[in-house]
Amino acid sequence: MDFVDMPAQPRETTILELREFSRRLVRELGFMRTTLADSDLAPSAVHAIIEIGAKPGINARALGDILRLDKSNTSRQVARLEAAGFVRRKTAAEDARSSELHLTAAGQKLRAKIDRFATDQVSNALRRLVPADQQALVRALALYADALAHDNPNEASGAAQTAGVTLVEGYRPGCIGDIAALHARFYAANWGFGAYFEKKVATELAEFASTLPAEGKALWLAVERERILASLAIDGHGSGASGTAHLRWFIVDDSLRGTGIGRQLMAHAMQFVDAHYAETYLWTFKGLDAARHLYESFGFRLAEESEGNQWGTKVTEQRFVRRAGGAA
Repeated sequence: MDFVDMPAQPRETTILELREFSRRLVRELGFMRTTLADSDLAPSAVHAIIEIGAKPGINARALGDILRLDKSNTSRQVARLEAAGFVRRKTAAEDARSSELHLTAAGQKLRAKIDRFATDQVSNALRRLVPADQQALVRALALYADALAHDNPNEASGAAQTAGVTLVEGYRPGCIGDIAALHARFYAANWGFGAYFEKKVATELAEFASTLPAEGKALWLAVERERILASLAIDGHGSGASGTAHLRWFIVDDSLRGTGIGRQLMAHAMQFVDAHYAETYLWTFKGLDAARHLYESFGFRLAEESEGNQWGTKVTEQRFVRRAGGAA
């Protein structure tokens, strides 16, 4: 018997079907209701809570770009959440005219409640699909969402570049190899480091990851379709006034440089260390000016530096220190 491909359906039919599925998704997920996700908030407010929680320190303009809201609507939304006690403003360190947005304790609690509701909603739906169909659905929705974002005239340049990239916390299969590879490629190209450096990164990172989850330790990853494109870890010791945290394995792939992903990772990490440790330190190399500027914007100050060639290339190592709350 001969097998032939079924002819593709007309494009107009595909468009009509996608529009119908989109309307069904909106209805089934609850966006037609006055409140969303078992909260007392409107859908736009729920999304604002999610985005501020995912990107601590985000400003109102960036939030409006993500939510597709104009300036006045964004301002009103933020004002309502602030009045309700879910959001607080903080003057940006780099620009006193700009405000950073953070969730309060009540906002964090509400976000956790929203996350539980959404997770249960999706989990219940996925039980009706076999694993192969689940993965096909994820890939298809990712492609569709990226395609919609690509042609959106309101898409901010940074948001466009990070479409499909998600920040997650904790170990993910493959992250050790991806992070080691990011370090190896960058430091080989810019500093001439070789196999010894890559082995040291992979070995120490594997040992650290094997301890997760653990109190006082954390790992954040920027993930795009199962690939790790950026990372940052906090390796802590002790607690309270005597506690010290080591910021490690902070790296961002070239494809995400300038998108704000690095700042988002740092914001998560600083919020974490301020809640657990009196002091945080990191080691870096002289000459990484962009990284140094970012560190200093979060309160790190140069504490010591010395020359060495343990990596196979002569470099000036630098140790930066930050007190809790960002004080030098």
